[in-house]
Amino acid sequence: MDVKEITPEQLNVEQFVANQVEILRRTVGDGLAVNALSGGVDSSVVTMLGHRALGHKLKTYFIANGIMREGEPEYIVEVFKGLGVPVELIHAEETFFGALKGLTDPEEKREAITQTFYKKVFGDLVKQSGAKFLLQGTNWTDVEETVAGVKRQHNILEQLGIDTQKTFGYKVLEPVLQLRKTSIRVVGKALGLPEEIYNRPPFPGPALAARVIGEVTPERVAVVRKATAILETELKDCGAFQYLAILHSDKVTGMRNGRRDFGLQIEVRCFESRDAVTASVTHLPYETLERLAKRITDEVPGVVSVTYNITTKPPTTIEAV
Repeated sequence: MDVKEITPEQLNVEQFVANQVEILRRTVGDGLAVNALSGGVDSSVVTMLGHRALGHKLKTYFIANGIMREGEPEYIVEVFKGLGVPVELIHAEETFFGALKGLTDPEEKREAITQTFYKKVFGDLVKQSGAKFLLQGTNWTDVEETVAGVKRQHNILEQLGIDTQKTFGYKVLEPVLQLRKTSIRVVGKALGLPEEIYNRPPFPGPALAARVIGEVTPERVAVVRKATAILETELKDCGAFQYLAILHSDKVTGMRNGRRDFGLQIEVRCFESRDAVTASVTHLPYETLERLAKRITDEVPGVVSVTYNITTKPPTTIEAV
């Protein structure tokens, strides 16, 4: 890989933005590009860079894949409408759940999401629009973890020798590839993104599918989605780098009203980190942990157990799948 990381100390925000805008304009030329907006920090920053560089020559889509946060598609479309960026909402829930049906292996699930996203959903959109380029928010940590064999990030393609033009019919452009999350947030602020977007906790490309151990079904995603909403409400002011809820595959024995309630287990993770390469566990107050456990078991149907992960990265990773 020819490109190199731009560290936070090396980052000149104004120069970076100007360079990326010029590269996008020169690369796309008189053609058209489509943009994959997920609502995460990385894709939001790429959307603003693309909008500044290409204007009406950029078509931005939000893919409703059925595995996003609660109310996410409508929220993101509304936020970017307020920023002057039109976003088309594409419903593809059945397509993604169909591709994930029966899969339990983490790499198989990631590959299914990759192929569905790039070949089926965006392949069709590119054909319809006549675009030759796809913008996406791949960052340096995505590349690093994939190349090192830690886990395959779904948005890593050319770095693994995949010819996107030949495989999918379009060229993938990655304006924030050289940056880690900390620097991408700085760029997002400079581009005028609201703080609730550029300071969002990191969210995985495979979305809530990365937080479901075992098969990803609409019912199981609904469980982890509700737990996530509770977690993000309770921990939004804790200052941690990232926090998340994970649904385990095995059921565990619990009790309700004096009788056995054989139910689900949610694992809570909360980490301190600067670059997601290493992470330490946030020392949340015990009262906070108790409140999380009570709310999740009371409000999320079927959950009888809540645990807190106290393992650093490494040996664990921040996301479970």
